[in-house]
Amino acid sequence: MNTLCKAERLHSKIVIEKMFAGGFSRSFSVFPLRAVYMSVEQQEVPVSILISVPKKRFKRRVKRQIREAYRKNKGPLWQVLQEKRLGLTIAFIYLSDELCRTEEIEEKVKVLLARIAERLE
Repeated sequence: MNTLCKAERLHSKIVIEKMFAGGFSRSFSVFPLRAVYMSVEQQEVPVSILISVPKKRFKRRVKRQIREAYRKNKGPLWQVLQEKRLGLTIAFIYLSDELCRTEEIEEKVKVLLARIAERLE
């Protein structure tokens, strides 16, 4: 449960385009992160994620922080999705121009995941 396997990463260009085209997806922000999420047919894992960080500014550090925060805190969301037999795709978009502490990013990811779970209920 506390791993992040390849199946949990969003690769499908069709699904990504659909997510950002509007109409199908919902989104909200908790600075410095924005979450865009969309229901999909149930897949092999309940949630697949995409992480977008400005490459010019940060390279890999922020992506690693977000991935780790998601990995640690995905449990409650997974339980809600499995009970309802739903699938979900989530894109985490980093908005800030500065680096944030790992603890701060983890708190924001927790808030985002909790809000998504609330809106599904």
